[in-house]
Amino acid sequence: MTPVPLYQKIKDNILHRIGTGDLKPGDRIPSENALVDETGASRMTVHRALRELTQDGVLLRVQGTGTFVAEPVPAADLLELRNIAEDIRSGGKIHSSRVVRLCAEIADDTIALAMELAPGSRVFHSIIVHMSDGEPVQVEDRFVNPASAPDYLDVDFATETPNQHLMEVAPLNDVEHVVEAVIPDPWIRNLLEIGRGDPCLVLQRRTWSSGRVASFARLTHPGDKHRFGTRFSYGRDRGRPNTRR
Repeated sequence: MTPVPLYQKIKDNILHRIGTGDLKPGDRIPSENALVDETGASRMTVHRALRELTQDGVLLRVQGTGTFVAEPVPAADLLELRNIAEDIRSGGKIHSSRVVRLCAEIADDTIALAMELAPGSRVFHSIIVHMSDGEPVQVEDRFVNPASAPDYLDVDFATETPNQHLMEVAPLNDVEHVVEAVIPDPWIRNLLEIGRGDPCLVLQRRTWSSGRVASFARLTHPGDKHRFGTRFSYGRDRGRPNTRR
């Protein structure tokens, strides 16, 4: 059996203490010097363990102050269409939302192209801020094809998310996801209550239903409060990924 490297043992010990509640989000962990004395490892080994836990989002290092247990950051699976309200509630927090815009408008060239519509076509447009325990965590800027969801403007999005409504009235056939890191426009910064220069992650999503684009959405998240990931296995028969939902 291959021996476990010492840096991994240090990581496992910290993770165990977090898992048992001995260390909680916001708690300061022992300094590098204290961990060197405690474990007998070299400073380089301890530094590697803390660096990797920081890269994994488990710890937060504050220059000149110390290293702390990070607040859990929700991870969205890129292979699933998740309902943000359910994700927030599954983390033990309260979901709420604020509707900033809900109207019909004429699609500009960019939106028409994304939705595979003729320029000048009528679309529904919603902008909704989703909050976790009152803190903004996502700006959902969504365009909807009226042919796919004719009652979209009549939905109470304070009690139902667009995701829920569209899954009911326009069962999807295909989904396209693109993720990018951006410095958001001022109006999005204001809605997310973040500072100038704070990065965001944008998930751009198109969904198809009955052979047409039903929805095109830009979902913007503060970069320090969200991450995206997925896991899949390759099928032995065709060498193609078998995704799990």
